Amino acid sequence: MAAAEESPLTGVAWAAAPEAAPAGWTPITVTVEGAAANLGKGFGHKGGGYLCVSTGGAQAAPGAMVSDVQVLSDRSPQPAGYTRIPEFPESRIAFSRKKRVYVKLLPPDTAETAVFDIKLSSKSKALPHYMKIGEMGNFAIWCKKGPVSKCSPKAQPISAGLQQLSLRAPDSHHKSPGARCSIKRASQHESLYDTSNLYGLSAMDGVPFTLHPKFESKLSSGSNAILADLNVKSLADIEKEYNYAFVIERTAAARLPPSIC
Repeated sequence: MAAAEESPLTGVAWAAAPEAAPAGWTPITVTVEGAAANLGKGFGHKGGGYLCVSTGGAQAAPGAMVSDVQVLSDRSPQPAGYTRIPEFPESRIAFSRKKRVYVKLLPPDTAETAVFDIKLSSKSKALPHYMKIGEMGNFAIWCKKGPVSKCSPKAQPISAGLQQLSLRAPDSHHKSPGARCSIKRASQHESLYDTSNLYGLSAMDGVPFTLHPKFESKLSSGSNAILADLNVKSLADIEKEYNYAFVIERTAAARLPPSIC
């Protein structure tokens, strides 16, 4: 069969004849030397049998791929995590076979390697870039394995409609001193307000910030001049300046409602 370099195999199975393989399965009908790849005796059918592979997910778990293939003797126990390959048409009798084929199916996000191709050859043949997994009848069975590519999703471009959701001024060349201070303040606290999502919007978008007019004339002198005029008050000063005893409220609450005659 032709090498499947792009897609990993999603299933391996037996077929009593090439035409017995269901849709989505490709039977291996010839060896690399061009001889008929009929496995013949020991398959359990008078006409022999063929290996067939799938890359379309037929008869396989959804999204699963073949990560490994093993050819073992019928006396060997079934490996953990492996399943015996199915037969087409489905066998109703447990045929005796000296060799059995097992596959390991894994989802793409957990599989590190995958089987991309299977070939048959004579026992004396060596196939470059292929690994011999066993022999069956007069044939050697080879598989081609490789790493599974992990494709990360690409970031979607921001549409013009989403860009208009931002409340930032479109003209970035002419900014007032208050706007410049707002940008500087945002950059200093970027780690605190960096809640941007895939749309490029932030939780601070549209929140106004304007410097008090009495400090605008001192921007040219630097931030130290502004801080020098700030009056730092203690807790006692704040409580004394803003102390409110709620006398009127308490007096009003203590009054009894007028009697109803």
